Amino acid sequence: MPPKAKFTKEDIIDAGLAILRERDISAVTAREIGNYLGSSARPIFTVFDNMGEVLNGIEAKAREIYSEYVEQGLQQTPAFKGVGQSYIQFAIDEPKLFQLLFMRKTSGNIGVNRILPEIDDNYTDILKSITDGYPVSADDAVILYRHLWIYSHGIATLCATSMCRFTEDEIGIMLTEVFKALLTERLKGKS
Repeated sequence: MPPKAKFTKEDIIDAGLAILRERDISAVTAREIGNYLGSSARPIFTVFDNMGEVLNGIEAKAREIYSEYVEQGLQQTPAFKGVGQSYIQFAIDEPKLFQLLFMRKTSGNIGVNRILPEIDDNYTDILKSITDGYPVSADDAVILYRHLWIYSHGIATLCATSMCRFTEDEIGIMLTEVFKALLTERLKGKS
């Protein structure tokens, strides 16, 4: 009979998440998780086969937390602006989680046309917020989202690395100005 697990998977993932939030992903080791839980590293491997599984669980939890921000953004009016503001707020509130999810090298050579569906589980809902809110085609929505993500990602990265701070009003004004300019350009000649 296998030994009874001292900690649940959730206990271990929560401990890893706490270490990530305090330091960074390189600090999340079996030894550090064990120390955090007041134990050795051994109990981790009674519920996980290896550290890769633990790290995957931490990343999945970080994605859940990020998706909660996106959901809050989608409830705002206009929803697409709310998503941009929530993306940046996630970087401000959870800089280490933002860095884990959005500031790392991706596998392979992903072009700009494929990066958003690859890194954001909420891609379809975010695109829908554009087509539901504005008189644009699905193709135009993809282009608008891509441009605004690049702009929002720049602001979020400045915040996540503590290089620069912005007020909520400043962020709202910047996103609105850029979106209006892009939307006007996309609609030019279509009316």
